[in-house]
Amino acid sequence: MRLAIFDLDNTLLGGDSDHAWGAFLCEKGIVDPQDYQDANDYFYKQYQNGSLDIVEFLSFALKPLAQHSIADLQAWHQEFMQTKIEPMVLPKALSLLKHHRDQGDYLLIITATNGFITRPIAERFEVDDILATEPEILNNQYTGSFIGSPCFQDGKVTRLHEWLDKTGYSLSGSYFYSDSCNDLPLLEKVDNPIAVNPDEILTKVANERAWPILDLR
Repeated sequence: MRLAIFDLDNTLLGGDSDHAWGAFLCEKGIVDPQDYQDANDYFYKQYQNGSLDIVEFLSFALKPLAQHSIADLQAWHQEFMQTKIEPMVLPKALSLLKHHRDQGDYLLIITATNGFITRPIAERFEVDDILATEPEILNNQYTGSFIGSPCFQDGKVTRLHEWLDKTGYSLSGSYFYSDSCNDLPLLEKVDNPIAVNPDEILTKVANERAWPILDLR
């Protein structure tokens, strides 16, 4: 069974779920709208140009999880799915997932965005599994910290190899779809790297290496 691996934000989704969650928190008044939005935009620009300090960002992004109960967070997330995520779901992305599913491939999302945000999205896409940055929970409460390696840049490769060792799957014949230069370490590890609506840096690399470029928009 081949692995079909997908980045989530701006690949399967027509937007960024992490940034959208921040915007949702601001709109609901759960965080200080101006200060949080400014920081959210600041980190997102860093992500786009490949300079994001993932530990600094996670300290910011996971803090609101630690300030509220899991019950409240889950209720807000249900609203977030309907108002922010559903409009980002790309019909061509659903068709691509169906193509790989019909081929008998194992569908795996691998994303830097934390698992609280992304696991329900992975369920929406009906994939087989997801690897995400994992927020820490102690005594039924998020702590604001994360466990394991952040699933970002080289960390995606680390997390994937840990998963391969645990599950027995291999990268033989594997596909990986991504929009971002941050995913070059993993794109270089699979047999079939595919750029999806790529950023400027990834577009240049894909053209140089004759990688396919796909438009799901």
